[in-house]
This record gives sequence, structure tokens and C-alpha cells, in this order.
Amino acid sequence: MLFDTIKNFFNNDIGIDLGTMNTLIYVKNKGIVLDEPSVVAINADRDKVRAVGSQAKAMMEITPENIRVVRPMRDGVIADAEVTDEMLRIFIRKATGKMKVMRPRVLVAVPSGITEVGLRAVRESALSAGARKVQLVQEPFAAAIGSGLPVNDPDGNMIIDIGGGTTEVALICLGSIVVCSSVQCAGDAMDAAIVSHLQNVHHLLIGDPTAERIKIAIGSAYPLDEPMTMEVKGLDMAQHGNRLPRAVIINSEEIRQALERPISQIIQTVRHTIDASPPELSARLIDNGITLAGGGSQLRGLDKLISEETGLAVRLGKDPLQAVVNGTGLMLEHANQLFSQPTNSLIGKGRRV
Repeated sequence: MLFDTIKNFFNNDIGIDLGTMNTLIYVKNKGIVLDEPSVVAINADRDKVRAVGSQAKAMMEITPENIRVVRPMRDGVIADAEVTDEMLRIFIRKATGKMKVMRPRVLVAVPSGITEVGLRAVRESALSAGARKVQLVQEPFAAAIGSGLPVNDPDGNMIIDIGGGTTEVALICLGSIVVCSSVQCAGDAMDAAIVSHLQNVHHLLIGDPTAERIKIAIGSAYPLDEPMTMEVKGLDMAQHGNRLPRAVIINSEEIRQALERPISQIIQTVRHTIDASPPELSARLIDNGITLAGGGSQLRGLDKLISEETGLAVRLGKDPLQAVVNGTGLMLEHANQLFSQPTNSLIGKGRRV
């Protein structure tokens, strides 16, 4: 007992899912200790961080002029390095505590389509936030591990990770990605499609947080047996001059139609990845099927639609919202081997199509 306490005092390896929508942190031997929105509120007059995570997100819809609320991650990559550094520093401090003797070793999950510039930005942000060593892993590889797929088997296993900014599709075999694709179309694109629909059809102006609530409440990718309705409040765009608040009733079928374009982009990426896969491994998908992960994977009927479009069995993986960070946590069980690899390596890297 005392030995474990001393060991944890010195050893605090952590895994990070640095997502467009949310940041999750896994501490070795503890599990997931942080799950916060990737949002930062800044005092515009003093250019200082006022709040991060849930507190900052609560300021998104109603903010005074001197508060600027930003999301420093866009499409799965760092859009504002300085703000990301500060956000990560606060999150890491929350996750590991202030009394650690050594700075943590950090494993960060990144999109498969990230550029070399993006990789450097992630490493530098993690180091600037207090990491003593940084290793990177591709998100779909971590998601596959977190979903319980046998990634080390000589078999073909496909994962679709639908996050906030990107959708990642990967075929994995023998501990590495054989072929992968990514598209900047995921949860954010779905929200944008709903915002556009409300503007064009109902002449109602709403924000992204409201669009996200609509998606969760009545959104679907496949026609529902029992349609649902929802009241939505926003600003009346039909009025000339000053806009006034107005409420409208919308239904699940119109939202399904509004989501058709981003959903079709995701399905096209899946089919493209299967088509580019080695025939021996893609044939194994007939038996193994496809596993879904990520927040966007929970959209009603998405598994059924992808199954119809591909002819393959599609299932929602274990803990889809936490699959990536759980994958990093499982990888941390072999931390010494993990962090002994060259710092410029990218775990799980495979052929992109």
C-alpha cells in the first residue's frame, strides 16, 4: 500500500484525447479523471484566461463584451497554439494535482490526417503545458483499442471514429493501421447543417449549442418509426430591422434530411477506405463487421444506414465517447516501452488513402 502510494507520487503517466469538442485525460492506475469541453473564455481587455472547460462553455451563448469565448481546436488540430497551451496546462494540473515530484509523460491521440506541422504543434503544446516527454498515437488506433478490438491479431478490423471535427476510418491488422482515411466532416458539420436548415427553412437564427441540442434530442440518420418534435427558440430573421425572439416547432424528419449531406460524406469516406483495402483483409470484414466510436457515432440510425450502404454488420463500440482516451489508458500499461520509442514516431501510422 505504501509502495503504491510512493510509486504514484513519482509516476503520473497520462493519456490525452485532445478533441475539437472535448478534452479527456486518463491517468495511469486511476482511469479517466477529466472530461471537459475544449473551450476557453478570455478577458479580452486583459487577454487573460478567465475560465476553461465547462465554465467557459456556459459563457458561449451569453457573454459580455469584455469576454471572448474560443475553441482553440478546429477540425481535430490546433487552431490557436497559445490558448491551447494554457488550456492544456490547466487541464493537466487538474488531472495530476500540484504535488507531483516529476512532470508527467504524456500520450496524445491525434487525427490520422494531421500534417507534420500539426504534429509539431501538438508536441510543443504538450511540452509547454508541463509534459516531460510526449508520444503521439493516431486516434483511430487508440479508438480501436479502447473499443476492445483485437488490434494485434492477424485479422482485419475496421473502426470509424466520428468526433467533433473529423471522422477517421481505419483498417487495422497486426498492431498497426493498414489503410486509413479522414474527412473534416463530423459532429461540427452536423451542427452547421442544422443551423443552416433553421435559417433557410424557418428563417430562425440559432447558435451551435442549440443545434447540438437539436441533434441529440431528435437528430437521426435513418427514418424513425415514430417521428419526434421539438420546440426551438431563436431570433426571427424574417423581420426587417431589429430581430426579435421567436419559437418554432421542428420535427425529426426535417432534421434527418438536413443531416443527409454530412452523413453522405462520412459514408463515402467509409466506402473509399474499404475499396482501398487489401482484398484479403477487407473480405474479413464480412465476419468482423465495422465498429463505431466517437460522439457522432451515437446519432440515431447511423449504424443501420452504414450497414445498408456497405452490406456489412455495423455495431456501436464499448464506451464510444471515451474510446480514444480509454485506448491511450490501455497503452499506458506498457508505458516504458511506449516512451522509449523515438519522439518523432507516430504510433499506429499506416497508409493514407
